[in-house]
Amino acid sequence: MSDEFVTRRGGTDDGAEGGEAGGPGISRRSVLKALVSIPVLGVFIAAYLDRRAVEQAKRRALLDELGVTETGPAVIENAISRPPGSRIRLGIIGYGYQGEALARFAGFASPQWVEDARQRRRDDPRDKDLETYLAQADLNVDITGVCDVFDVRAELAVAASTVADRPGGDRAVRPARRFRRYTDMLESGEVDAVIIATPDHWHARQSIDAANMGIHVYCEKCMTRTEDETHAMYDAVKASGIAFQLGHQNRMSESHQKAREVAEAGILGPVTLIEATTNRNDPWGAWVWDIHEKGNPDTIDWEQFQAAAANRVPFSLERFFRWRCWYDYGTGLSGDLLSHEYDVVNMIAGLGIPKSTSASGGIYHFKDGRDVPDVFQAVMEYPERDLTLMYSATLANSNYRGLVFMGHDATMRVAGGLSVMADGSSTRFRDKIDDGTIDLTRPMFTYRPGFRGIDAVTSATAEYFASRGLLYTYRGGQRVSAYHLMLAEWLDVIRNGGQTSCDIEAGFEEAITSHMATRSYLEGRRVEWDPARRRIV
Repeated sequence: MSDEFVTRRGGTDDGAEGGEAGGPGISRRSVLKALVSIPVLGVFIAAYLDRRAVEQAKRRALLDELGVTETGPAVIENAISRPPGSRIRLGIIGYGYQGEALARFAGFASPQWVEDARQRRRDDPRDKDLETYLAQADLNVDITGVCDVFDVRAELAVAASTVADRPGGDRAVRPARRFRRYTDMLESGEVDAVIIATPDHWHARQSIDAANMGIHVYCEKCMTRTEDETHAMYDAVKASGIAFQLGHQNRMSESHQKAREVAEAGILGPVTLIEATTNRNDPWGAWVWDIHEKGNPDTIDWEQFQAAAANRVPFSLERFFRWRCWYDYGTGLSGDLLSHEYDVVNMIAGLGIPKSTSASGGIYHFKDGRDVPDVFQAVMEYPERDLTLMYSATLANSNYRGLVFMGHDATMRVAGGLSVMADGSSTRFRDKIDDGTIDLTRPMFTYRPGFRGIDAVTSATAEYFASRGLLYTYRGGQRVSAYHLMLAEWLDVIRNGGQTSCDIEAGFEEAITSHMATRSYLEGRRVEWDPARRRIV
């Protein structure tokens, strides 16, 4: 075992009783005592244990000074661990990949997903998707309305609303009502809250309409497609007083919460540079999504789909199923992936909107008719913080580097876990480096969300999301969906008041930051944020 400090939530304590070291009923401590009693061998073991004791004492002293804890969240948050209050009637607007995932983690998986998950489990016992889903808390919601412009997806959503295999599945529920238009759902009086998981060009209009009717909103990111939409949506949500949550589930990641603790403790010293990357290298990760065999003008309401788009074009299966590839419906890498990384950095360091942004890139690999870049870089300046945030992405290489926070005293790397390395030129840790308390060849702090064994993933894209903590995280060693935690928090705020993790204020900062990068790329110039006018200039 390494002498460096590594926290693994859910692991086995070195002094635990059990049969691991010497059979049933024999503790590891007893085995060590017996070995120490052996002449010669006992001398070496005793010396080793003494050295370990010294190292552990140094570690504890260092952690006490740093002001960080050895563990992550010990239990699931109150929003999950206490019984939910009154039942909430939930509407789903958009039941594509993301909408289906959100409905599942609200407690309503589609019957087909349940069947597929069972088969994956039979094929690979490490696959825990079904186990994690069924172990979710019952959030005490009913899906009472669904709306999707693709008939096939709408029918799947209705089926999911009455699925038998679900948390709290012992109660009967009525099938959700399918609405052809989301406005009919909002006006029906049959929903208290809505999940909006439509393409980005619909987010603002649907959120504003819901807010104006006092209906609570969980909206997928990027919050909006344009700067003007951002202001309109912000004003509507603020005026309504609804509970609003933007779908950045990475805020629930145990590693990201620990990284914020490290940053707030000042361990890194003055941070002057942060690097973020989201490299991916498979067609699905580049938005070359499957075109459904039943997709056609008779099953897809194309005119409704493009009613909120910047430009109207003839019916196109590619544009419908792979909409992220065009600026008419989204903002490509800026709104899809930069927004994720920025939101994590904003959560950890509280940066807010940058003073200026310079972006570049191009369509270098996927020559398939898209107009959004597949290679993208953005440099965001925070002169009032003496800090630069650098973002880069390619959709043709999978060299993932995570987030790197570079401070004068230490560097923190954040991915599935995190590590903190002291800097050899640190002022704060100079004495501890000189006296050997801090070994520059080893992290002085390493944190890994804990689990026993390796959870299976089914694709390169799933592996990427798992490494980012975007699918699952851990609470007290228990695997739980980050989506589930985000939804549960939103529902708790609806019932009991309070503030969501990614409220309209955080959403405004995310949207404006993403739009600054998009505008810089499209206009080929550096753009700035005018805080007095609250406008990109």
